[in-house]
Amino acid sequence: MTQHDNFTSRLIDLQRRVATAEEAVQAAAYETEAQLTQRINSAQSNLDASVEAARQEISEAKDSLRSKWSQFKGEAASKRVEAKAKMEKRALHMDAKVAETDADWAETDAADALDFADWAVGNAQLAILDAIHARAHADTLRAADAKLQTAHA
Repeated sequence: MTQHDNFTSRLIDLQRRVATAEEAVQAAAYETEAQLTQRINSAQSNLDASVEAARQEISEAKDSLRSKWSQFKGEAASKRVEAKAKMEKRALHMDAKVAETDADWAETDAADALDFADWAVGNAQLAILDAIHARAHADTLRAADAKLQTAHA
């Protein structure tokens, strides 16, 4: 399998995850609070498993990537803690105005997460295209070098 095929496979997996997330969001609009809590806990477990799997992969990466991943992981953990705390706080507050403000903040957080996801997809596309270009350039130079070596032999 070439790296290009790996990129394609990962993009297909990402599309599946986006479709699954879209289905979950659509279904959640019609669920009870208990069902939503269960869905959130399930999504949290899935995210934790994904973070752990990525952590395994990233442990084999270069130091600069580890630093970036640690920063992202820390931010993700912070967001998880915040989301869980907000959910617990919601259960304790009955004031409609507080609930309305909390809902506004939660919607803003969701919009921010979508903005980040949009940036991440664009960044991934650019990184993939750069990797493909770098590999093609390296292959061209290697072929030219081999041709030059053959000509001088």
